[in-house]
Amino acid sequence: MRFFKVKIGNFCCLCLLLQYLDHETVSATFIDSSGQFVSSQVTGISRNPYCGYDQQTLSSQERMEEDSLLAALHRQVPDVGPVPFVKSTDPSSSYFVILNSAAFFKVGSQLEVLVHVQDFQRKPKKYGGDYLQARIHSPKLQAGAVGRVVDYQNGFYKVFFTLLWPGKVKVSVSLVHPSEGIRVLQRLQEDKPDRVYFKSLFRSGRISETTECNVCLPGNLPLCNFTDLYTGEPWFCFKPKKLPCSSRITHFKGGYLKGLLTAAESAFFQSGVNIKMPVNSSGPDWVTVIPRRIKETNSLELSQGSGTFPSGYYYKDQWRPRKFKMRQFNDPDNITECLQRKVVHLFGDSTIRQWFEYLTAFVPDLVEFNLGSPKNVGPFLAVDQKHNILLKYRCHGPPIRFTTVFSNELHYVANELNGIVGGKNTVVAIAVWSHFSTFPLEVYIRRLRNIRRAVVRLLDRSPKTVVVIRTANAQELGPEVSLFNSDWYNFQLDTILRRMFSGVGVYLVDAWEMTLAHYLPHKLHPDEVIVKNQLDMFLSFVCPLET
Repeated sequence: MRFFKVKIGNFCCLCLLLQYLDHETVSATFIDSSGQFVSSQVTGISRNPYCGYDQQTLSSQERMEEDSLLAALHRQVPDVGPVPFVKSTDPSSSYFVILNSAAFFKVGSQLEVLVHVQDFQRKPKKYGGDYLQARIHSPKLQAGAVGRVVDYQNGFYKVFFTLLWPGKVKVSVSLVHPSEGIRVLQRLQEDKPDRVYFKSLFRSGRISETTECNVCLPGNLPLCNFTDLYTGEPWFCFKPKKLPCSSRITHFKGGYLKGLLTAAESAFFQSGVNIKMPVNSSGPDWVTVIPRRIKETNSLELSQGSGTFPSGYYYKDQWRPRKFKMRQFNDPDNITECLQRKVVHLFGDSTIRQWFEYLTAFVPDLVEFNLGSPKNVGPFLAVDQKHNILLKYRCHGPPIRFTTVFSNELHYVANELNGIVGGKNTVVAIAVWSHFSTFPLEVYIRRLRNIRRAVVRLLDRSPKTVVVIRTANAQELGPEVSLFNSDWYNFQLDTILRRMFSGVGVYLVDAWEMTLAHYLPHKLHPDEVIVKNQLDMFLSFVCPLET
């Protein structure tokens, strides 16, 4: 197998490389906006059993679905043994080349970018597995969109973009983690799912005790079994020495395990070196895009199918989904008119709590009712009596890394959905992802399976109920955060979420693309302009444009 180094201006090498990619038999891994890896050669998936999850009672269809999800996310990182830091991927010496950068492109055309990764000795890498993120953008137009990455498993990657607006369009590629770091993250996911631990306070009279809790607890100490009776979601705490299990008062995040990495492994997680670092271009990093004629534009819009990629793009800081016309709710009265006579349920983590906070801050008539709930935890309630609007937020059940949640407020989303009658004036939005990033994927699949089952029941009894799913999003990463909440973990969850809710009859707010395509820095809790676009999309599902 031969490898070729690409240098701009050296067309002979570039042609040889393209011939190699076209004719050589390679194993390719495809990554889409949700971080999906679709490998052409995924067989024999072997995973460590976790807490009896391999012994779940699943139907043949559920087992087949789970195997399919795990296979789709299986990483083909070659077993090359220990790799010294100097032989790991160096973003500063890696580079990308825009293919046919001198040509003029039309709106709707495909742009291909070739990425070649090298190590810190400036030698070409001969295997893949790096996690890259890529986008096109036009800063003056406040426009941006994400790209699809193909891993050829040999140190070369291709990125495919759809050019969606005219003007000067710039390409940006970044290395989120080198393949050597991905191997470490895989090991932690399988071997250290308890690296975030939780605790509960037990109290009776003047006696109080605190014990550790989790989905699965090691050892043979006596346990309190708090497994949910309806969903079967497992949750355990070590039994207090003096108090009964029934005396549990609160749940809270205990902390994060330290010392998870060896010194050699820590070198793969360095801010400013190999975490979310830009990969520079070898030659022009931009192309010129010219408008299409009206007839061509109409045919382009009609040809967009259900698998449209990317799902949307920014233009003048407004998100434009490619499959439908999104409304702009720039005035509080527009939101009030849309939500009039409706009950809106928001379930999930703090990323959907942002929707509650935005709406109550932006819409004057929507007044929060003080339930005395802990700050940032909930549950929260807001009412607009004049227009008969009820807005509710409730966090999902454990695992959840909030500061302190009263144990009687630990409600599972599936159970909450089962208690909703539904109807044309009922709206449900769900975001469940961030707090599952440290666990084996089977834990998340089980949670979504329960939620999906409840959603299907809700839509079956009340078909006019609007159900919206908010996807995961990218966030800021440092050496420590990467081990617990890496984008690599979260795009796995995002891929599972999209696949499991495909065809269920729910709407999707693509928060993943909305954060990756935007010019602002990635944050776990995106800035207001991104949240506003998310809510515009959400409200457009609730109150679509009349056609």
